[in-house]
Amino acid sequence: MLSQKKFPRIFSFEFFPPNTPEGTEKLRATTRQLAQLKPEFFSVTFGAGGSTRDRTLGTVLDIRAQGYAAAPHISCVASTKESIRDMLQRYKDSGIKHLVALRGDLPSGLAAAGEFRYANELVEFIRKEFGNQFVIEVAAYPEYHPQAKSAQDDLLNFKRKIEAGADSAITQYFYNADSYYHFVDECEAMGVDIPIVPGIMPIGRFAQLARFSDACGAEIPRWIRKKLEGYGDDTASIRALGLDVVTALCDNLLRNGAPGLHFYTLNQAGLTTTIWQRLGL
Repeated sequence: MLSQKKFPRIFSFEFFPPNTPEGTEKLRATTRQLAQLKPEFFSVTFGAGGSTRDRTLGTVLDIRAQGYAAAPHISCVASTKESIRDMLQRYKDSGIKHLVALRGDLPSGLAAAGEFRYANELVEFIRKEFGNQFVIEVAAYPEYHPQAKSAQDDLLNFKRKIEAGADSAITQYFYNADSYYHFVDECEAMGVDIPIVPGIMPIGRFAQLARFSDACGAEIPRWIRKKLEGYGDDTASIRALGLDVVTALCDNLLRNGAPGLHFYTLNQAGLTTTIWQRLGL
């Protein structure tokens, strides 16, 4: 973990593009609320196979229009070089300076990946076409990507993205800090020297969290899962335990030199703001 301590701390919040006018209004209010915490940027996700392409663009431009820094997710699944080039040009023209470059998920029923197969190819393309116009974030998986053949394979994939020109990384969320420390140590041993910012998922609803975690390979430690299951529909108890667990995790990470935190807000400000206040940031 030693090398991570030298990087300046960066805090950021992630949104998904809303699909109704009410959702858009609600997200504007959430953005204003979270903007008071002065994050470095707000990132906006991209649906499987580019299913939210226009909404991602619209949401990013909306955040920009409100005067805040936005970082769109760019996914290479089901994308052509031409479509990516056009999109990046639009972002550049709109003053966007930050991107999150991902392979992305294949939507069900789509067999072909598009012109890029892996995120490192996308990073390489962005660098070739736009030089250093953008700060490029990539994804990291402390508990390893669910589709990776092995842990070693996943580490090498990660290294390829950095060698292709990525500036920093945001991790998948996790609740076991040791998985993050171990991952960072392994990256250091491979000579990877960039900030690796922990992704943080506040806990509000257990069923939703279990669904997400099963899909993305993020482990909910057994003691947390059992306690949350035991609360049934008691949302107050679920939120209370979630706040305690996630605040302790963030505190542990920051005290041990993590270069910031990236919150998966699910377009809500409440839990993230409470954790932030408890941490005394």
